Amino acid sequence: MPLSDYIINDVKPLNVNDNIKDAQLLFNQLIYSHVPVKKDDIYIGCISETDAHCFESDKPLSEFLYTIEGFYVRANSPWLDVLEAFAQNGTNIMPVLDEKNTYLGYYELSDIISLFNETPFFAEPGGILIVEKGINDYSFSEICQIVESNNAKLLGTFISKMENDVIQITIKIGRSGLNDIIQTFRRYSYKIVSGHEEDKFIKNLKERSDYLNKYLNI
Repeated sequence: MPLSDYIINDVKPLNVNDNIKDAQLLFNQLIYSHVPVKKDDIYIGCISETDAHCFESDKPLSEFLYTIEGFYVRANSPWLDVLEAFAQNGTNIMPVLDEKNTYLGYYELSDIISLFNETPFFAEPGGILIVEKGINDYSFSEICQIVESNNAKLLGTFISKMENDVIQITIKIGRSGLNDIIQTFRRYSYKIVSGHEEDKFIKNLKERSDYLNKYLNI
């Protein structure tokens, strides 16, 4: 289904001539963090629920245009760009405009998340690894080579954390036996951040073996 099929028009945008009370009443009926606002039938941005409840109810929206947040996506924007726009703006509603800046409606965050959950990264069975390395030392081609050299399929990978000079990469691998892959990552100087069960099991066996050796040497 094309992403544009998820565009919703259930909520009519507010007009700048509407009173703040109109926005407050609308938010009381909805679960949205923002509501679109138009001026002369042109989309100018969204007002947040937090702002709407802070203002005097008998004042028009036009007096508070400085609080309007002008985020939106295009009708042809890829779903990953749409998801990024949601995250960057801290909203659960995303206005959609066409190439001529005509307001078409909006996306709901839950619909976009559901599309993300249908991707092989989440839908296909497999294991998750989080590895860490210096920001100038990691390579996606190297990560792919490590996974595939162990006869596994890479279902997806992305940068999940970046702090100072260190980067963390989350990897979805299409098989459950990941210990060989973990050991290969370590040989390539990647730190394993995630605690994989198989890897923990081998670590526990080694600890017990070391303890037994110490006991026998007493």
